[in-house]
Amino acid sequence: MARSKRRPEDLRSHRWLGAKDLRSFGHRSRALQMGYSRADFAGKPVIGIINTWSEINQCHAHFKLRAEEIKRGVWQAGGFPLELPAISLSEPFQKPSTMLYRNLLAMETEELLRSYPVDGAVLMGGCDKTTPALIMGATSMGLPFIFMPAGPMLRGNWHGEPLGSGTDSWKYWAELRAGNIDEKAWEEVEEGIARSFGHCMVMGTASTMTSVAETLGLTLPGAASIPAADANHARMASASGRRIVEMVWEDLRPPGLLTREAFDNAVMVTQALSGSTNAVIHLIAMAGRAGVALGLDRFDEIASKTPVLANVRPAGKYLMEDFYYAGGLLALLAELREGLNLECRTVNGRTLGENIAGAKIYDADVIRTRDKALAIAGGLAVLRGNLAPDGAVIKPTAAEARLQKHTGPAVVFSDYNDMARRIDDESLAVDENSVLVLQNAGPLGGPGMPEWGQLPIPKKLLKRGVRDMVRISDARMSGTSYGTCVLHVAPESFVGGPLALVRDGDLIELDVAARRLELKVSEEKLARRRTEWRQRSTPYARGYGALYARHVTQANMGCDFDFLHDGPPTPDPEIH
Repeated sequence: MARSKRRPEDLRSHRWLGAKDLRSFGHRSRALQMGYSRADFAGKPVIGIINTWSEINQCHAHFKLRAEEIKRGVWQAGGFPLELPAISLSEPFQKPSTMLYRNLLAMETEELLRSYPVDGAVLMGGCDKTTPALIMGATSMGLPFIFMPAGPMLRGNWHGEPLGSGTDSWKYWAELRAGNIDEKAWEEVEEGIARSFGHCMVMGTASTMTSVAETLGLTLPGAASIPAADANHARMASASGRRIVEMVWEDLRPPGLLTREAFDNAVMVTQALSGSTNAVIHLIAMAGRAGVALGLDRFDEIASKTPVLANVRPAGKYLMEDFYYAGGLLALLAELREGLNLECRTVNGRTLGENIAGAKIYDADVIRTRDKALAIAGGLAVLRGNLAPDGAVIKPTAAEARLQKHTGPAVVFSDYNDMARRIDDESLAVDENSVLVLQNAGPLGGPGMPEWGQLPIPKKLLKRGVRDMVRISDARMSGTSYGTCVLHVAPESFVGGPLALVRDGDLIELDVAARRLELKVSEEKLARRRTEWRQRSTPYARGYGALYARHVTQANMGCDFDFLHDGPPTPDPEIH
């Protein structure tokens, strides 16, 4: 694509490296100190490569190599690449939750790009919260950027059966607790479930959010579906490096891409994928950074006209490697064509419609056509009622149909530790009709809204063959999880939301079709309980945790910080 009329002196980095003054002398001399020549950077776009690699992030284990491949592309296109490491959010290892630190990575991304002589950025992410965090920060900064997704890992394997990371962990953990497999089999599953670098290979939060990034037009076409170990992934990395240089010369910035129509497209794709419930929170936060108001009701409106087409675990049968071979996200987008806004622009300079032209489905069981959809309405539903006045979320496609209209007595756990102590107690008054309720697991109560929402089935019920129950919490659950789990109840119990007032034995009604979640307790009784309720104290007296506790919003607002969610851009620093 031809350059625009931007000149080298129009580049943001020119203020650091191109001016004829003492400050620029210092900047250039230090670049020369690092072994670069004047020809490496003079008059060239500086590309910041935001790399979330670390030795404790298994999803991004290949990012050292991918960063070099991106640099190769940047050099090829006449740019000057600079790798800028950022905090690595490793989903299985970081406690209490990577969600606590999503906004920290977003802030770091924004400030790295603002404080250094950067003209454009390649964002390297994939492991769950890294995708929305990087995009949120880069959107707020406002420079041209392109997202390079980590890609899903290869299929797992156990005794000839394909394993899906996360999803089959929950499945076989239940079988171990029920006594149906032994410790040796459990260890074999453990050794076979994650066979390569890359993020989870089910339609969990990682694959959902990288697919969202592609639908928003922030990746090269087809990038989100490529397995991490495939050679096409390395080529995509270099191509991303080449393209970001062109984007800088064209001055293609987020406002030209992240429109209301683009976010509607992303919501539709999330529904068609039966994607992670976490996508609801992240999309609301991402849209807020772009100045787009996206509410929970919009997810339900779009769900009503969106079929579920991705037959991928946990809602379906297959894994992301199969999805890629079946045509990948481009094929699914092509099948959704009539519901999408095809005029939305993307980072390659073309429209979404142009990018999906000619895309085909190669396995119609993995990516379904509309007439053979897994479900006629989208994979996520928004519930409201006196138990969730500001909304809650459920994934019907991952829940047992018999439980989607259910009334049962509550079994209440005051927090995660209370649940862990009592869930397998033989004396626990619980049966398959009970509704398990977890309190104090939301944005402030967790803290950080951990993925505790897939409450374990009590062991005594597992032994009787029960594999699903209605479970309600203000927590999230892993996108790899499944079950009749009502999540993100807002307001959360920690701040006195109605969930805090539920007591053992209270009847709770769930009606997914009617989008209803009701606590069958009189207003008079709830009022009395409210006067008795006392708020817990936050564990954070200082540091980032204290900042988080003061400023995080509720789930229905995206759990962003109130001072970051919207507002005018921060001006560039003065060069003194």
